[in-house]
Amino acid sequence: MEPLSPRLAPHKGLRGQILLELKRRQPLTARELAEGHGVSTNAIRRHLKELEAEGMAGHTREQRGQGAPTFTYHLMAAGEALFPKRYDETLNEVLTFVAQMSGRDEVHRIFAQRFREEATRLNAELQDAGVEERVSVVVDLLSQQGFMAEWSVEDGSVHIAEHNCALQAAAERFPEICEAEVEFLRSVLGTEVERRAYIPDGCNACEYAVALGSADGPSDAVQPVPPQER
Repeated sequence: MEPLSPRLAPHKGLRGQILLELKRRQPLTARELAEGHGVSTNAIRRHLKELEAEGMAGHTREQRGQGAPTFTYHLMAAGEALFPKRYDETLNEVLTFVAQMSGRDEVHRIFAQRFREEATRLNAELQDAGVEERVSVVVDLLSQQGFMAEWSVEDGSVHIAEHNCALQAAAERFPEICEAEVEFLRSVLGTEVERRAYIPDGCNACEYAVALGSADGPSDAVQPVPPQER
């Protein structure tokens, strides 16, 4: 697996894979990391110790069932900083200025228009494609944009997970961005999309359930969503 961020490039081999896996599924135990990569628990612990010493990772004691508590590991701020954020601070400042000058409706209009143009392009390319093919294309696009996206099929629904928010600081301040993304997904996939988990709420990923078998066809129109006040 190749590193997904230039900042992750120096962390090669097992060390890099540990960082990626923590980003995807934290918190994890040393045993879970070892089983996932086919190595010994001691090998994982050596890397975790180094990552903790460098401030990349941390651990907490967690009770899982009966027996003694176990140590689970997660990324610290320095570890999170290895993954793309797309200049959140600057973007946040620009959006704050736009909101002050023209109101929050203008922030939503900007992102809705951006997603509308993207939806129009994709729908033209995917005229005869089914839902799952559309999901695959959308997930590839999101991954290219730094969202570490993947998809799976469970219980009759397609599930999309974004393990990294490339716009997190801006999204926390302006949830209009995220609402425009949901409408973009509904437009391109041509079916109902429900958000089940949300990184700004403290979840490890933004997760979406995509209904299969919708009677509605894809549309390139992204409908406006009333902005949320914060």
